[in-house]
Amino acid sequence: METPQKKILIVDDDVDIRTILKDRLEILGYRVVTAENGQEALQLVILEEPDLMFLDLQMPELDGMEVLKRLKDHSDLMVIIITAFGTIEKAVEAMKRGAFDFIAKPFSPDHLSVVIKKALVCQALKRQNNYLQGEVNAPYLEIMGESAPLKKVIETAQRVAVTSSTVLLLGESGTGKEIFARSIHRWSPRSKKSFVVVNCVALRDELLESELFGHEKGAFTGAHQKKRGKLEIADGGTILLDEIGDFKPELQVKLLRVLQEREFERVGGTKPIQVDIRIIAATNQDLHQAVREGRFREDLFFRLNVVPISIPPLRERKEDVPLLTDFFIRKACHNVKKPLMGISQGAINHLMGYHWPGNVRELANLMERAVVLAKGKDILPEDLPLQPITVLKEESSLEKPYHDAVRTYQREVILHALERTGGNQAKAAEMLRLQRTYLARLIKKLEVR
Repeated sequence: METPQKKILIVDDDVDIRTILKDRLEILGYRVVTAENGQEALQLVILEEPDLMFLDLQMPELDGMEVLKRLKDHSDLMVIIITAFGTIEKAVEAMKRGAFDFIAKPFSPDHLSVVIKKALVCQALKRQNNYLQGEVNAPYLEIMGESAPLKKVIETAQRVAVTSSTVLLLGESGTGKEIFARSIHRWSPRSKKSFVVVNCVALRDELLESELFGHEKGAFTGAHQKKRGKLEIADGGTILLDEIGDFKPELQVKLLRVLQEREFERVGGTKPIQVDIRIIAATNQDLHQAVREGRFREDLFFRLNVVPISIPPLRERKEDVPLLTDFFIRKACHNVKKPLMGISQGAINHLMGYHWPGNVRELANLMERAVVLAKGKDILPEDLPLQPITVLKEESSLEKPYHDAVRTYQREVILHALERTGGNQAKAAEMLRLQRTYLARLIKKLEVR
């Protein structure tokens, strides 16, 4: 999809200046709107949402300085002052109050083009920097492992990364879906743009809608100013919709439009906003089953399921356990500022015999706890409170077909955790290193009583 043209607002009470500037900017390929006074300019900022404004300082009634002062809620808007030779000092003062630059009359097309491009580059960097401030502590790891199942998935991810195709990441909780999504972004031509994560289950419906699509000032109680949503922030880059299976039906309709048209409206808004984004969705749910049960739109599923990638659980690539263990021990030692620790072969064997219901995330948390609590220089089996997969209450389950045996084992692990926590699902989820919502779904799916 072609990137939408940037929109520029020209504010000047001189009709000749407005006309000359408008003609030159349209020749340069920009969309242009004009205002003949400050009051009209403030209205157009809300209605048209320009990327950049050319602002004359000397206007009757509401001058440029007062307009600049009232733009405090529009920090993304880049303002370039139009000034005559005798008012350059005022233009400098305007820059101290938030204007980006100024141009002196008469202005050449070449100089105009340079100033605009510089302002738009600065705007893009500013937007990305604001987002990255919130992402600075985001989890980031390399995809680690040498097993055949993992290598096959990595190869698929690398092949799709160079395209803009929508990707659906499938896998159990803790398998590393977000790490794969970040890697796809890093391998893609969009790597220098934003990577934005939206957790579809962490927020209430109304907050999720605002987080994703943004909202207009006054759209609801507490919306004191306009907010750009994650879809706008991700423009030019990649957005990960995590836990997409929990997306509510009313929001699924709006998301379908984004996938089809790459446009949407903010909450409380009526103006379509176009974005150029790569969408990656992730879920640990069976979306086929969700479609059959009417919880997930079939047309949305087809739009998301362009390139499905199933990430194998850790129990299906156990040859990666020693490599991952070494990495997480090094990471934990660094984080808690302890000398680098080793791990005994007995402890490795203990890890290899475990079922890993919480997958890689469970292994990472276990190694951090072992590093903190282990008394010696090496981590020993007694530092790893795990129940090997061979210890089952229902021994006959080993004689069942594979999927039935796994289902039985999952029930046993969950029942054991619930027994130890007195039936408290929140504490059981913490013990199993699972998200509470995922544990609740497992309890329902496996009919745990």
